[in-house]
Amino acid sequence: MITDKILQLIGFAVGGAVIAIICNILLLNFARSLGIRNKNDIVVRWSNESKPSLGGVSFYVVFLLAAIIFSILYDDVNIFRNKQFVGLFAAGSMAFLMGLGDDAYNTRPLLKLFVQISCGVLLAATGTVIDLFHIPIADQLITVIWTVIVMNSLNMLDNMDGISGTTVFFILLSCLISSWIIFDFNTNIWSVLMCAVIGVMVGFLSMNIYPSKLFMGDAGSQFIGLFVAFFGIKFLWNVGTESELPSWLGFCVTLVAFTPTAVDTLTVVINRLKKGQSPFIGGKDHTTHHLVYAGLSDRKVWLVFVLIGALSFVFSIAMVNLIKEKIYIPVLLSVAYSIFVFVLLYRNTIKYPERREK
Repeated sequence: MITDKILQLIGFAVGGAVIAIICNILLLNFARSLGIRNKNDIVVRWSNESKPSLGGVSFYVVFLLAAIIFSILYDDVNIFRNKQFVGLFAAGSMAFLMGLGDDAYNTRPLLKLFVQISCGVLLAATGTVIDLFHIPIADQLITVIWTVIVMNSLNMLDNMDGISGTTVFFILLSCLISSWIIFDFNTNIWSVLMCAVIGVMVGFLSMNIYPSKLFMGDAGSQFIGLFVAFFGIKFLWNVGTESELPSWLGFCVTLVAFTPTAVDTLTVVINRLKKGQSPFIGGKDHTTHHLVYAGLSDRKVWLVFVLIGALSFVFSIAMVNLIKEKIYIPVLLSVAYSIFVFVLLYRNTIKYPERREK
């Protein structure tokens, strides 16, 4: 029985990867101009070569197909009676459509922010809430803020080949294994969706690792940001509460699992504010770019983030195991890993300042 369930989840992951590859190949063949924003992408992206920003379309397609196939295989489960799934579906659709519009028309920042806030409100209203303060209005507010931060953070991290997709892969892997540790192994809708999208990331990365053929685009970064924010709440933020331990333990686990994107976003915000610049405009001043200024090739920068992502996954899962065993003092000490990565990469941005031209 367990073997059958494992094979089903592997099937969703492999299917997600295959569909992503097929979808991206079709998009590359039929959309040579759609999704290419020559005037804007070259300014804020590391690559000076315009490429389709349509890789994220496959994310949403596989998400929908996985939900449909799950409904067929488990016809006794009505996923649309699950408030949290309805919230994920509605918010994910909003995020995808907004991102798609931004790829095509460059929507106004305030409109993007409004949609992101609306996505967070939808999650909170349908029961996906960070249980940190145990005060409903405060927890709902932090949920909305979290959603907006993650959607923007992954969008900002999508600045070099393979970086954002790799980071998402390891974060979702952390969420998946954490769910099995806390709630035992299962093949519910959440495991199916995570396996499918993990597969999508593999398929996408096969065309996004340097030298890439296409970018994720805002359609991809906004949808996957919402998707990751949702599962981060369910299986990382609330692990302490689920284990009847202090809720701040979930914050520690989440920080470690999200180390790559958290460090990059914090570094960019600090450095831009120091220069009197807006943190919300594009630029070639991310931690990834400064690693190139330090002498690393684009591929080696990706390998650095593979290492950081893998370590973040290992540490976060070790922390979840400790929490399940009611051992939580070492969990707090594990945060030192995230601090170490931040100090290392932030120091590099100071030692090797931004160059105006690649």
